[in-house]
Amino acid sequence: MQPKEPSRTAWGAARHRAVHQLIEDGRIFADPLAVKILGGDVSAAPDEALLFETDSHPVSKMMRFFVVARSAYAEAKLAEAVAERGVSQLVVLGAGFDTFAYRNPYPDLKVFEVDFPTSQAWKRQRLEAIGVDPAAATFAHIDFETETLAHALERAGFDLQKPAVFAWLGVMMYLTPEAVRSTFAAVGALAKGSEIVFDYGRPTEDAHILARPYVAETRKRLADLGEPILTTLRPPELAALLADCGFSEVEDLDGPALNSRFLKGSNLAMPLGSVGHSVRARV
Repeated sequence: MQPKEPSRTAWGAARHRAVHQLIEDGRIFADPLAVKILGGDVSAAPDEALLFETDSHPVSKMMRFFVVARSAYAEAKLAEAVAERGVSQLVVLGAGFDTFAYRNPYPDLKVFEVDFPTSQAWKRQRLEAIGVDPAAATFAHIDFETETLAHALERAGFDLQKPAVFAWLGVMMYLTPEAVRSTFAAVGALAKGSEIVFDYGRPTEDAHILARPYVAETRKRLADLGEPILTTLRPPELAALLADCGFSEVEDLDGPALNSRFLKGSNLAMPLGSVGHSVRARV
């Protein structure tokens, strides 16, 4: 990450969400702010400023599917938590350009966004530029490597006695194993009924033999950008970690499970042997 600029990977994930609106009409994940927040011209069809020649490449399409499917999954789990358990707090960890707070349909749901101050400042500027009030979210700055999550949230007005949903998308793999465990432990120690929705990646060697070079190349490119993959896990390792941190109910969706749930007639999908997973774990 460069000074006064947002994370490159956060921008890349936001671009995938925007491209999905432009190419697939948001069939898997509809987000009317996805293009606007990146400065796209919503009157253009399509918006060439956000579209790359590589967006039709199978690897790009797979990444786009994973990004939008994990967002759709997180918001579906949030909807269940609000409707079935009356959860009134959402925490978006490593919020990046997530726009949920600014299209939140739940009047009683308070949204906290946790991120680096540089990313938050850039996002505030973009929201103001498109006429959206940043005050729809409560911003809580944190450095995941040096500060506890509970401290950052409490400082921002989070009620530690009430359950909450945590959305942690596209972040975990860029943190050290120690920071990952610390975050899970912090959420796992919160009020009963709290849950976290997140994604993770398995090691490169777990990818299908034909996909392995693409996974390796993608991870090398991220390292060259200064945002290397630091944590990969296999499902049994993740299950043991979550149990150790206080979670008793876990749903782990691999590529085929994500395809089954979110394909929705689009031409996007996770190929055989994909290493990305989306997970919901409840305290």
